[in-house]
This record gives sequence, structure tokens and C-alpha cells, in this order.
Amino acid sequence: MPQPSKRIAILTSGGDCAGLNAVIRAVVLHATSLNWEVIGIMSGAHGLISRPPQTMPLDAKKVDTVMMRQGGTILGTTNKGDPFAYPMPDGTIKNLSQDMVEGFRSLKCDALIGIGGDGSLGILYHLAQQGHFPLIGIPKTIDNDLGLTETSVGFDTAVAVATEALDRLQPTAASHDRIMILEVMGRDAGHIALAAGIAGGADVILIPEIPYDIQHVADHIKSIHEKGRNFALVVVSEAVRTVEGNKKMNELYGGQKRLGGIGHVIGAQIADLCKAETRVTVLGHVQRGGQPSAQDRLIASAFGVHAVDLIRSGKMNRMVAWSNRKVIDVAIEDAIKENQQVELHGSMVRTARGMNICLGDNTSISVA
Repeated sequence: MPQPSKRIAILTSGGDCAGLNAVIRAVVLHATSLNWEVIGIMSGAHGLISRPPQTMPLDAKKVDTVMMRQGGTILGTTNKGDPFAYPMPDGTIKNLSQDMVEGFRSLKCDALIGIGGDGSLGILYHLAQQGHFPLIGIPKTIDNDLGLTETSVGFDTAVAVATEALDRLQPTAASHDRIMILEVMGRDAGHIALAAGIAGGADVILIPEIPYDIQHVADHIKSIHEKGRNFALVVVSEAVRTVEGNKKMNELYGGQKRLGGIGHVIGAQIADLCKAETRVTVLGHVQRGGQPSAQDRLIASAFGVHAVDLIRSGKMNRMVAWSNRKVIDVAIEDAIKENQQVELHGSMVRTARGMNICLGDNTSISVA
């Protein structure tokens, strides 16, 4: 028997990344094939504060293949302002969570699909619990640090961009006898740095999970030079700490603080210890933008279709995930509890050590 028509909402929240539009497209195409109505919420959950809420109707015409190829999100997003402690223009802090709940209820939707990382999915989960409305989460984070999923939307593209940067830095490093330091994103985890470093032929990879000795790094680079190579490539995750144990932060407009600058700190130290010319490249938001890779489009499409299927089957408060080459779903509450950092004895770390890539410490690969 045909199922009754549904009205569902979808939003993107947290930092943007490549592949978000591909998720939206898959959700809309699958939902409309079931004769469901899809409403896009603008500017993340913040779009629910306005009266009426900021929304746009979504249909197959608005989610064509041109849109799928675009970076960013057609719905807009935000990673500022916790609705449970929202900063007001007058400097006060106010709990706007109930305003968002009432905004969602006014849309008269049967469920919400939220695309976000651990922080934004956590906020959406608590809003859903407070408002007693059905929620399906889709993981997106270039850091790939969300629990219970092997990969998230945006990670593959970010790694590809960082790898391409190393491909472009290598020839100029060799031409000028230089040590090139590439700083990549990674708020709490070093997945981008490790994956791109291995794929891009880095000599040194520094990640927040492994404390480093700058003298050991310098000695490794010196040994490369002694063996006849005139250049070296170093990849540094933005969350790597200084030798004093502090994260390098930059203060932005409005008092916001963001990671960044550790590449320049380490570059200066390497230049001093190795008596060599160094150059530092900070990729920053280049890793978030641009066309999504084929892998991110595939993952995004599979996630979007599965999210709709979960709503159709009546399963709620679930996050779609990728495991063992297929889409699964897990409890959102369990996924946001775990921060998936680099496994110190996992395959990628063993691969790097086995290829004599310096990870900043004195540990060598152990026999399995």
C-alpha cells in the first residue's frame, strides 16, 4: 500500500565543506520520488529563530547536477552561537532553544534531517529532545573526528586538496633547496595531516595525537639532506601544540578565536636547527571549498538516501554512518559521545612509520 505523504525539513549546520549540496540533492530526489515535501531551513538552526522561520522549498528542479558539483551549501550554515547560550547584541547571553523548537513546530514537518559535525549534531540532538521532534543526523566534517563512522562528508575532498598542495610544493622545494611546511586543518584530530602526508610524500607529519620533539624532527630532515636530497616536505596539523604545550590561536573579529599559525612557529624552529631555508603554506579554508571529490559525492548521496529511508521506516534519533563499505545507522547520542582521533597503533600510523616518515617522536614500527 502507498505510504502517506510526509513533509520533512533539512538544514546544514557547523562549518561548511565539500559535498553538502550532494547530500541535499540525494535527500530531495529520494523524498520527492515518494511524493514527500521537502523544506530547506536557511542558515542552520539559526533560521528557526526568525518569524516566520527562514526557509526555502526544495524540489528536483532546484537540486540539479550543477548544484551537486558546487562547494558550500545552498542553504547556508553557521558555526557561531550556541542556542542554549546565545550571545545577544547587547552583550547578554540568552537561551533561545525554545524559540528554535517553536520555529520548527511552526513548519509542521514530520522530521528534521540535520547535516553537521559533533558540535552541531549535539545541539540539534538536544533541541530534538527538548521539542520532542524526530531527528536524523548526517555526519559531515573535514576533520573526520565524529564517532562510529569510518568517514564523513567533506573529509576526502579536504585530503585531496592537501595532497595536491604537496604535489605543487615539491617541485618548487626541489628547485630552491628548501624545506616546505604545509599547515592543514584538524581542530582536534590529525586525520587530514596523516592521510595527505602519506599520499603526498611528506617526510615529516606532525599531528596532535603524537607529542613531538623538534630536535628529532630536525635530525630527521638533516639525515635526508645527508643522503643527497636537497629538499623536505613537512605537514603540520593546525591543532599541534607548541613545545610549551599550548595550541596556537588567532583572535578574529568579534573576539572569536581560531586555531592557526603553528606552521610558522615550527617552520622558524626548523630553519634555526637545520640552518636551512624554509617556507610555510597555510591552506586554511581552501580545504573546505571547491568541488567535492567523487568519493564525497558518493558518500553524500548514500547518506542522503538512507536518511530518507530511516524516516520512512519510522527510525528516529539516528545518525547515518559508513562502516565496512556500506551505509549503517547508529544512535546520534552514541556518535557525538566519541571523538575519533588518530589511532596511535592503527594502520595509517603504522604505514607512515613503515615508510620512514617522521611523526615527531622516536617510536619505530613494531612487529605485528
